[in-house]
Amino acid sequence: MKDFNMDKETIVPNFDDIRPLTNDEVKDAIEELIANEDFERAFRYIKPDLDWAEFSKLMRTFKTKEDFKAVLAYDIVMMVARNTTFSLTVSGRSRLPEGHVPCTFISNHRDIVLDAAFLNVMLYDVGYGMTQVAIGDNLLIRPWIKTLVRLNNSFIVKRGVSGRQQLEASALLSAYIHHTIKETKESVWIAQREGRAKDSDDKTQQSILKMLNMSGDKQHILTNLMNLNIVPVAISYEFDPCDFLKAQEFQQKRDDPDFTKSKRDDLLNMETGILNNKGRVHFTIASPINGKLERLDNDMDKGELYAAIAAIIDEEIYKNYRFYPCNYIAYDLLANSNRFSSHYGLKDRKQVEGYLQGQLDKIVLPNKDEAFLRTKLLEMYANPLKNHLSVNE
Repeated sequence: MKDFNMDKETIVPNFDDIRPLTNDEVKDAIEELIANEDFERAFRYIKPDLDWAEFSKLMRTFKTKEDFKAVLAYDIVMMVARNTTFSLTVSGRSRLPEGHVPCTFISNHRDIVLDAAFLNVMLYDVGYGMTQVAIGDNLLIRPWIKTLVRLNNSFIVKRGVSGRQQLEASALLSAYIHHTIKETKESVWIAQREGRAKDSDDKTQQSILKMLNMSGDKQHILTNLMNLNIVPVAISYEFDPCDFLKAQEFQQKRDDPDFTKSKRDDLLNMETGILNNKGRVHFTIASPINGKLERLDNDMDKGELYAAIAAIIDEEIYKNYRFYPCNYIAYDLLANSNRFSSHYGLKDRKQVEGYLQGQLDKIVLPNKDEAFLRTKLLEMYANPLKNHLSVNE
């Protein structure tokens, strides 16, 4: 096991609502989890042959969050990768700052749980160390889930609050991220937008950048964000297990503008994303953006400046996607063209068509609009390629 020095760990008290656990809190958290029947059921769902007594004994050996992450969390994520992916790969490791400088990794967002989990195990494997992970409180559906993610070094993003409360929550989150990068010297991961881009049209929300600028020297936006060492990450899944659920949600929102997902829907999305086939999965660590930020003018109109920063992040992500036959086929099917036919054969097209129909068949709606749903599925696989072309042509 790699050695992590946690002597530097300090927690400012006003972060208590959102911070991960401290190492002093690990023992009690583990006992709480071991005693929780829902937690046991969840783990048995993933590992049906689990010996709970042996598992509990293993859990009690973890004295720090780093012990837990490096052994149990790592093993569980790699088991998921072995069982549900054809391959899990990373490129761009040479772009990581030398000397383990803490970074703010900002990525597109495909899977609720696995985007950050996969990134962390790959960073760990190359000796860079795992990140702290931003997770929305809407996903903390059970008390044990909140305990588990905090044990796994996640910090909480408060959602579903409005007005002044939202402003206060964003300011606290910003302060915590700056504190983590500058004081505890740990990297963080945050998605480029709130929630997943259901149609895979990945665009960095300016609100994320504005939140990051709420702490530190707010008047010097560029310097303030440069202090966070932003590194974009492009995530490419060959198949998205939740694609049919996302398509279904598009129709539900089309037919009922007031439709909102339930907690049960969130749980189903998490389970589906974790347990089902993803094919090939690739992460590309893109170039840190500080060099490009230096070339911007801090005296620009703030709206234009945030838009320019978002465009820089987007361009790095778009340039670094990895594509599979399904992306090229989806593009050609939507465009009624054969522009990318050199990237796939008849066998590929037949397999992708069969996959899409199988996903459509899983959707159960009273007024199922199959043509609409199929278009939405195709857009999910074509949009990354469209965005890639937009910055490379």
